[in-house]
Order: sequence, then C-alpha cells, then structure tokens
Amino acid sequence: MTSIIEKRVCLHRKLANQQEQNSALKADVIQLQALANLGTASYMIAHEINNLLTPLASYADLALQNPEDKLLVEKALRKTVRNCERATKVMESMLAMANGQTNEKENTQLISLVEDVFTCLCRDFAKDGITVEIQIPEGLTVWAVPVQIQQVLMNLILNARDAMLPRGGILTIKAAENADSVCIEVRDTGSGVEPANLENIFKSFFTTKADENSPSGYSGSGLGLAFCKRIIDAHNGCISVESKPGEGSTFQITLPVGE
Repeated sequence: MTSIIEKRVCLHRKLANQQEQNSALKADVIQLQALANLGTASYMIAHEINNLLTPLASYADLALQNPEDKLLVEKALRKTVRNCERATKVMESMLAMANGQTNEKENTQLISLVEDVFTCLCRDFAKDGITVEIQIPEGLTVWAVPVQIQQVLMNLILNARDAMLPRGGILTIKAAENADSVCIEVRDTGSGVEPANLENIFKSFFTTKADENSPSGYSGSGLGLAFCKRIIDAHNGCISVESKPGEGSTFQITLPVGE
C-alpha cells in the first residue's frame, strides 16, 4: 500500500514538473514567434529603410555644393531631418514590438495599433499592387496588451499580403464596437484557403506556405496563426476565419469590452 502511494506521489510530481515545463515552452514559443514576425518583416524593412537613407547622402552633398543658396540648403536639410525622423520611428516601433514584455492590459486606441504595425513594416503596399483600406473609428479602444495585439495584427497583415502576391488586391482592416465586444476584421482578396485546410489553420506547425519560392520570399513555419489564437484566447476573445479559394479570406477577432 505504501509503495502504491509513493508511486502515485511520484507520478503527481512528474506531472506537475511536465506541466510547468510545458507552460514555459508555450511562453517561449510566443516570444519566438514575435521575433519571427519581425524577422519576416525585416525582409521588407531592409529595402524600405535603404530608400529612406540613400537620399540623405544626396541631400547632404547638394547642401555642401551650394552653401551660398540658403533656400536650397534649408530645403535639403528639412528633407534630411524628415527622413531621419521617419527612419527613427520605424526603428522605435520595431524595438517596442521586439521588447514588449508587459502583460498588463490597458485601454488602447485600435487605430494607433494598426498604424504602428504599418510603420514597423515600413512598406508601401501600393508597390505590391495592394490597396489598404482602414475603417476604424478614431475613438475605438480595445482592452488588451498592446504589443500582443500588434503581433496578431502583424501576422494577419503579412499573411494577407502574401496571399495577394504577385497580382495584388485589396486589404481591408475594419472594426466596430458592439454591446459587449469589439469586432476586428482583416480581409484580403487573395488566393484564399482550401476547405480541407480551414479546420487545421489554427493548429501549431500547420502551414499552407511550404514553398520556399513563394512570392513573399519565405515559407511558413506553421506557428503564426496558432500564435494568434493563443494570444486572443488569453484575452478571453475568439478568432475565426472565412475563406474560399480564389476569393480571399476574412479573419475576424472578437475581444470583450474591458474596463
């Protein structure tokens, strides 16, 4: 009898240890996915940052060659300052998203979160033939951990862009508040998802982007949407998708209204 009790106690200890290790691994996956998002975004960022920095040398050279033309020098310096400020804002957005360790929820302007994501991506989607339509009321707030919702939005926006390459399309981000929740939609007019894949789309390591020669330049890890679901679940919300091949996809996030 004593032996059975000891074995049971030992099994409980092992189970508790495994549950603790599992929780730690899940936390690591969330952090790694956040960094993976930034790694994906850096594929575009490197090119766009170069577009911001390259003219700086031209502006400086122009000012040095025409020191007597005060109007020209002032114009060149103003453009230099403007490009530097934009580059700085992009870097600050990236660092904030990479280092966002806080788990404290707060009332945050949703439109600001979306704008910060596009600032971090530093990509004019029009260059990819994609029209971005943002339909979010100015005063609409969400009760959430800001950096985590930004990561979810970045995942969905990058997926939408990938689905619409190389032919382009329309990316629509809209939101509205109901009686007890905020509904956010991210819709694209891309390639869509096969019906057989929809039931697995939020599972870890499931990906439909296995082609390394995909238009976006990268293949999927199968963690992005699983990461999104984990974050939304932690906010007591829900995330769902509607999609048809050739007609695009619509991801819908519902978050409860907080304090």
